[in-house]
Amino acid sequence: MTDFNLLITLDVLLAEGSVARAAKRLHLSPSAMSRALARLRAATGDPLLVRAGRGLVPTPRALQLREQVSQLVQDAYAVLRPAHSLDLGGLVRTFTLRTSEEFVESFGPTLLARIAREAPGVRLRFVNKSDKDSTLLREGGVDLETGVVDADASPEVLTQALFRDRLVGVVRDGHALSSGKVSAARFAQGQHVYVSRRGQERGQIDAALQALGLVRQVSTVVSGFNTAIALARDTDLIASVPERYITLPARGLHCFELPVTLPAFTVAMLWHPRQDADLAHRWLRGCLREVCGP
Repeated sequence: MTDFNLLITLDVLLAEGSVARAAKRLHLSPSAMSRALARLRAATGDPLLVRAGRGLVPTPRALQLREQVSQLVQDAYAVLRPAHSLDLGGLVRTFTLRTSEEFVESFGPTLLARIAREAPGVRLRFVNKSDKDSTLLREGGVDLETGVVDADASPEVLTQALFRDRLVGVVRDGHALSSGKVSAARFAQGQHVYVSRRGQERGQIDAALQALGLVRQVSTVVSGFNTAIALARDTDLIASVPERYITLPARGLHCFELPVTLPAFTVAMLWHPRQDADLAHRWLRGCLREVCGP
């Protein structure tokens, strides 16, 4: 098996042209350097350095190898050296982000504009997130995800908060709930559109109303908040959606605080540890943090 440390030894020997000086530079004894030279001669089948008067001179084979060996050593050091800089202008890469359509609609334009300005060779590929399975992150099919992180999220995945949010009520302008105080009773009496990516028909709002002895009528279940907002704008349905997904001024819509107490939630980005030290990935995470910031 070839000892690749010999490449470093050969590089120094050819640069110094002296066993003693090469030994000093590599902090070796002259005898250890002589043994290394003997191994190099055996490996290459060439004397490499031969005596001429009181010094050593390189053979034609050594002269031929000198530039190649020097480049190999530099490349090896570059591979093993931590990366400290990133050429954004020359970066050509596609990142896959798994997130909701609402997130893309709310933050995508600003994020894309920043990326086009800083790293025009970078392309974003958005894929819809329909569940909280982190398999794609683990397998490398996705570079970054966004979403509300559960307490039982995979410990293998790294997370960082992007922003806090809360649910608010949304109805069309002119709806009965668009004027006056929205009590829990008035809220429960209306017809509701419920957002569930898993097809469920009840959630934390229903539990909060039940604690007050109230039951709301969910007449429509959809899989996305944008759909719920669109239905609320054009029908008498009441939607409960994240506040950050309502673009103000909300044309044709009236927003109100929900008449039940619900905890705020944190939307975070998620990535696999294998991407954590990658400079380009770090840059993208920084962009997303700032775009989503308050």
